Amino acid sequence: VTGSALAADMPADGKAKCGACHAVDTKLVGPAYNDIAAKYKGDKDAESKLIAGITKGGAFDWKMGNMPPKGMGANDAQIKAMAEYIVSLAK
Repeated sequence: VTGSALAADMPADGKAKCGACHAVDTKLVGPAYNDIAAKYKGDKDAESKLIAGITKGGAFDWKMGNMPPKGMGANDAQIKAMAEYIVSLAK
């Protein structure tokens, strides 16, 4: 599956609220979604960890700068949808 095909499955809010700093397969200001998915692959708590991280914001251990809490003003449903999407990339 190509990066553009994966991007087509991304929630629309994810493109709008996260796309300035993240891409599917390219590091921008923040890590690529594929890299995030690989980091959490096999972790049964991956989705809840991503939700907590996106909600709280921070540098995590990527050493790429600080993500603001809730990114660009995402609500809880949007954050959950993006966490589900990112986790799905590892499958």
